[in-house]
Amino acid sequence: MRIFLRIAKGVLLALQVVLMGGWVWLYLESRAPAGPGNAGTAMVEIEKGRGVRTIAAGLKSKGVLRKATPFVLRYELFFRPQSLKAGEYQLPLGGTARDVLEMLLKGRVFLHPVTVAEGLTGAETMEALIAAGFGRPEDFTAAFRETDDIALWDPLAGDLEGYLFPETYRLPRGIPARDIFKKMTAQFKTVFGDAGRRRARELGMSVRDVVTLASLIEKETSLPAEKRLVSAVFHNRLRIGMKLDCDPTIIYALKKAEPFEGRLLTRDLKYDSPYNTYLHPGLPPGPITNPGRESIEAALEPADSDYLYFVSRNDGSHQFSRTFAEHRAAVNRFRR
Repeated sequence: MRIFLRIAKGVLLALQVVLMGGWVWLYLESRAPAGPGNAGTAMVEIEKGRGVRTIAAGLKSKGVLRKATPFVLRYELFFRPQSLKAGEYQLPLGGTARDVLEMLLKGRVFLHPVTVAEGLTGAETMEALIAAGFGRPEDFTAAFRETDDIALWDPLAGDLEGYLFPETYRLPRGIPARDIFKKMTAQFKTVFGDAGRRRARELGMSVRDVVTLASLIEKETSLPAEKRLVSAVFHNRLRIGMKLDCDPTIIYALKKAEPFEGRLLTRDLKYDSPYNTYLHPGLPPGPITNPGRESIEAALEPADSDYLYFVSRNDGSHQFSRTFAEHRAAVNRFRR
């Protein structure tokens, strides 16, 4: 019996030593450099539905992992049945197996910076996002018509024109078009804010009116110093019932109907469209582009001015006038 007890104790001790050695090995391997210790990173795509062993093998082939086994064991012992999140990752070559596993468990996917410029129409915004590798045209077209996110702000909206706020966004590969537009409309609401809605009411305007006016300002001038003056001209014209005579509204109408050649002709001023502000008084039916922060602020806070006219100086700036005689002289000067 004593011999049996001694053998049993010896076996148990040996098992403890083996287990302890295994834990020490796993601990050291999990904290040792995952890859060969090279500087830099590797872009790795983790596909949906892949098993942990397949993922570990792929990471090893990319040089992120030195060995696949510690990665797999650590997952099986401590994290199963949690899933390793699919997506595109930028993983350090000199990190640790533990850190790599943590990134995949938490889904810390790589975010690509994408800049959506001010003054793009909805169609142009979709083209820019597609060119950057995000989604298919049909997905963006469908998402553009979904207005639930701005319905309380603009019940008349038939699409998201005017509400895709121009900004630099950081987006993961594979994000649905609907989610991209949700981020953009959320940013619009943040920028416009409750203060903007109150100010719109003070002006006797709806949010849609302000965004439409801001879109005109955005297309008329890129100079921050001029935006509030252009806004004043439009506000003054609206107040006295004078047509806005805004060239960009005609260009927008032409683009919606057919490819635009890039130069507005005299005959285009008679183009039959509700967006033609040479034919129809008041604001056009809706925004003609997605305005930026400065244009929105200018629409809400026009300059204290009685200007009614402006004309391009052909250098990006404009000459503003109070009377038609002054305006005609400016036109003759800068367009002769």
